[in-house]
Amino acid sequence: MKKVRLGDCVEILDSKRIPLSSSQRNKLAKIYPYYGAQGVIDYVDNYIFNGTYILVAEDGNNLKSRIKPLALLVNGKFWVNNHAHILGEKKNFNLKFIHYAINNSDISGFITGSAQPKLNQENLTRIELYLPDYSTQTQIAAILSSLDDKIETNNKIASVLEKMMKEIYHYWFVQFDFPDENGKPYQSNGGKMVFNPQLKRNIPQGWEVKKLGDIFSITMGSSPKGHSLNENGKGIEFYQGSTDFGRLYPTIRVFTTAPVRFAKSQDILMSVRAPVGAMNIAMNDCCIGRGLAAIHHESPLFAWYTMQTFKLYFDTFNGNGTTFGSLTSDNLKEQLTVAPNKSILQMFIKKTQSVGEKLKTITMENIQLTALRDFLLPLLMNGQASVR
Repeated sequence: MKKVRLGDCVEILDSKRIPLSSSQRNKLAKIYPYYGAQGVIDYVDNYIFNGTYILVAEDGNNLKSRIKPLALLVNGKFWVNNHAHILGEKKNFNLKFIHYAINNSDISGFITGSAQPKLNQENLTRIELYLPDYSTQTQIAAILSSLDDKIETNNKIASVLEKMMKEIYHYWFVQFDFPDENGKPYQSNGGKMVFNPQLKRNIPQGWEVKKLGDIFSITMGSSPKGHSLNENGKGIEFYQGSTDFGRLYPTIRVFTTAPVRFAKSQDILMSVRAPVGAMNIAMNDCCIGRGLAAIHHESPLFAWYTMQTFKLYFDTFNGNGTTFGSLTSDNLKEQLTVAPNKSILQMFIKKTQSVGEKLKTITMENIQLTALRDFLLPLLMNGQASVR
């Protein structure tokens, strides 16, 4: 192992960054990823980089919190704004290994700013890494990246399943083209529609308009005492708000030994404080704080997509400028929606249940793979584990 400054083992390509305002991006076709400090924030019609690079945030709270990885390995054609450093490969240094080494490093001494943490280019280049020979770098990178590749494959499978479920829901419960008694799309094949004065629209005959509180069991969160919180796994998982929300399921970080309000496994967890309407699914039974509501239904996917149809309504609570609101129990429970008849709902549940189980299995596998990678990372980086 030898100590090397980051600036000596990568090419710093910050001078090639070109920021684009949101108004500029709105005029562009959405083709190539547009990266900011912490990942993709938009898509644009052209690219600056083509290949494999490391992106490291130049500013943002994640520099201190490290909730997300510090360094992101990006491959393909993409654009970058001026909030991420771009690092290219140098001869005799494995870029994948460097990416893992950065994520294993303590960079707290190189961060400036209190209100807005910042990692400027000069400090970035001064970060010191302990590197083995090039062959060992390549072997370690291969081990760790094989786990990341499997995680990414799982994410792609999950994306396809999510897209499929969203289309089925929209087809059945928005366009009302669920299968009729002959297996044909209901509304497109002349299924009888009835005007509903409450929603001011036609709905299928036999369907009703109901309040969300009558369709779902809704529990508003209440936070436990601060002294009961711990990160040692004592008690039950606790989520205060949407801070720990991920793709579909939240990241477990805190536990409580004095839970107050509960959510059941597969309940929809929804933020009732800014950002109102952000959602995840409870992986296990858990405790929810004041920032969340738990929405229970026999079909988690039906609840998930039904609640997403209220996005425009939830956005009114997120305010304009600096004014934000909170969603109360009455705000939530009193909202009206179309309720399908029992036979169609049961048909939907039967059709989608296995997909919901597959999504949960994929997520649990990714949690295990991530834990294994994070366990191996420091051991391999510090030479405590061998690649033999």
